[in-house]
Amino acid sequence: MGRASGRLPAAAPLFYGALAALTLLGVRDVLFLYEENRCSMTYMFEYPEYLKIKLPKKTARRYPAYELYLYGEGNYAEENKNLVLTGIPVLFLPGNAGSYKQVRSLGSIALRKAEDLDFKYHFNFFSVNFNEELVALYGGTLQRQTKFVHECIKVILKLYRDREFAPSSVAIVGHSMGGLVARALLTLKNFKPELINLLITQATPHVAPVMPLDKYLTDFYTAVNNHWILNAQELRNLTTLSVAGGFRDYQVRSGLAFLPRLSQQDSALSVVSSAVPRAWASTDHLSIVWCKELILATIRAFFDLIDENTRQITEDPKKRMSVLNHHFVRHPGKIFEENPEAFTELTGVCLVMAFSLLFFSIFFKVVILKLQDYPSLSHIVILVPPTVGNKFALDCEFFKEDSRTVQLPVTNLFSFEKTSVYRLHIPWSHEDSVTVAKVPSSSEISAKLHVAQPGNDSRVPVLNIYSSSDCQYEVSNKHLFYTYYSYILVFQIIRFHAGALPVYVVSNILLTYGGQLNTLISTGQCSEFSLELVRTAKPYKVEPIISIVVFNWFREIRDSLSLPEVDAAVLSSQDIWFPLVSLILFLLGTGIAYWSGVFFSASLRLFSTLWLILIRPTVLQKDNKLFTYRRLCVMGSLALVSWTTCGALAVFVIYLQYLFKVLKNLTSEPTQSLSNSTTIAETVNSLKIHLTILYLFTWIVLLNLPSLVYWFKNLRYNVRLDPDPCRSTAIILVCILEILMNSSTSEVKSSKLLKIAAKVPLPLSVAMLAFGRMHLYKVPHFLTFSLLLHVLCCLV
Repeated sequence: MGRASGRLPAAAPLFYGALAALTLLGVRDVLFLYEENRCSMTYMFEYPEYLKIKLPKKTARRYPAYELYLYGEGNYAEENKNLVLTGIPVLFLPGNAGSYKQVRSLGSIALRKAEDLDFKYHFNFFSVNFNEELVALYGGTLQRQTKFVHECIKVILKLYRDREFAPSSVAIVGHSMGGLVARALLTLKNFKPELINLLITQATPHVAPVMPLDKYLTDFYTAVNNHWILNAQELRNLTTLSVAGGFRDYQVRSGLAFLPRLSQQDSALSVVSSAVPRAWASTDHLSIVWCKELILATIRAFFDLIDENTRQITEDPKKRMSVLNHHFVRHPGKIFEENPEAFTELTGVCLVMAFSLLFFSIFFKVVILKLQDYPSLSHIVILVPPTVGNKFALDCEFFKEDSRTVQLPVTNLFSFEKTSVYRLHIPWSHEDSVTVAKVPSSSEISAKLHVAQPGNDSRVPVLNIYSSSDCQYEVSNKHLFYTYYSYILVFQIIRFHAGALPVYVVSNILLTYGGQLNTLISTGQCSEFSLELVRTAKPYKVEPIISIVVFNWFREIRDSLSLPEVDAAVLSSQDIWFPLVSLILFLLGTGIAYWSGVFFSASLRLFSTLWLILIRPTVLQKDNKLFTYRRLCVMGSLALVSWTTCGALAVFVIYLQYLFKVLKNLTSEPTQSLSNSTTIAETVNSLKIHLTILYLFTWIVLLNLPSLVYWFKNLRYNVRLDPDPCRSTAIILVCILEILMNSSTSEVKSSKLLKIAAKVPLPLSVAMLAFGRMHLYKVPHFLTFSLLLHVLCCLV
């Protein structure tokens, strides 16, 4: 019996249990360990109304699922029903599964602001209905959405034709994937860049898709980002602001929301909501569209962007950036001035400073001056504007900067016992965080970063402590044991690379599958999945190769073989990758593969027991023919389903068929061997290999499931999913699975191709890790190739 008769090491479940627990702790850190929601809800003063804008017949026929709306409330909505518009147009684009009604927070607050100004200026907020499409999971309609938005912009501008102060451009606010669609407008051949001069995105993953589940999604990202990088000079007149949600947004991590560094350095701005002045709050993926503090900052910026002469958003890019910096980066606590004078010198020996007391949610203002920069000053005069019934206190403290500055490693965790306000400043990106502590209290500030430090930037994060001079407080740095540091490292790896975990899990399963085929060659028996995973799924088999292909000298070899860029090299260029990441992900993937495999097998055996109790199936009759007329009809029917409707539907149907086949085999396991004149060992071997194949195929189904959900959701508009990311693969898989579910190990053991089929999973696992981290849709292709070799072993 050799290897097949071995036993599982006693320590293996504990080791893999620890890995799985570490993964769950990391997921818990991402999903739950963040600050409480400090955003206030926005409420409408009057009932919100959405006026549907009639589109040209040609546009309506081409895009039957999409619509354009104008937002309004009360009398304002009534006045706009005749579409005699005189305001400034703003177009809101919802994101993945987003509703056009999400525009109401922006529209309502802008309306209240306009009322305060007696409608001297006002905005008309339009919104696009994308039918709540799941474009973050299926990228086949992103190009269609982009073209529809182009048509909407032309329709909107026509509404203002022949009006006084008619706009020539539209400002766009895009939430989530809506922001990416807005950026994609610039890639259209017939789009005029002057049609938009301001773009504000909310929680938009600009850098890469969160889950790259199909080719259309990754190709769309590549086209958009490449266009913005290559045409940065031509896009200087477009001002872009990207606002990320911070740690509360676990759907789109803030690092993905930062605009590519090479594009429009002087006309693009990326910030985290926790760093926005007068907001100072992290937002989750949905609350970013209704967070009152953030919406107020956005609306204030909109009104400060108005040119008094044209009564539209200013055409001056420098002023637009100045306004955005004022409201989203460094707010001095006063109304925006185009040419502010921070200091006024009197007689050469006096400095006068004027400022408001308003500092986010409390009356607290800090001014830091380096006296050595003003050697000629003899007096400093602080002018405070009069306030109604408000008292204030002025505290002055003189100290040397070196005596009040302590450098701490950025990866550590800080713990403080103190009062007042603490601000963690990250100098290379706008991702500061502010903590307000009460008396008495103990506050803990985590120094986890959203964006990696650039290689040419030597600055360090700074923690500013603003506390009253009569307070007693203690600042301490938590001592990190090695294991605790490992936990923090794992948490950040999961935060940045959780989307790649399925690739590592499948890679471990594929290695185990290859090990089972090897035991079939060496012993004639098939080993248990859990036992073979412990023996075969070793990181040293794949990680050294992955580490080698990242080096620059390997680039020439890769180019000579016409291979694409490895994913690790791309991630390394983004400063979020180092060799230890891949090793940790592989180990975490091993733990997940082990315990999910145990759970999968136990679940099938439980269902088979229930099946046996409830249905009492008859003894199965073994059909030695792999091809029968009935099976050929099933193949043809499912191939037709794949071609005419949705490939993922055919894959799901054949999966269910395979699942029921395995369940029936499990129920007849005690008796089938005798009735079919085969050995008990042969039956058990076949079931073991079928369970592993079904386990692999489960991941294929999961990775193709988003396109199936999208197709079902849009079935009323089109029976055929077009484009379909898995149509061709589905046809191949239907044929493969129909044969494999009726095969046995006795047919495979005598095959001349078995040795090749057993060796192929290792290089496929390496290739999967090299090219599948940022392209999850490639994973089913590697598995399909391995299963195809198994089918050939049944035939040859």
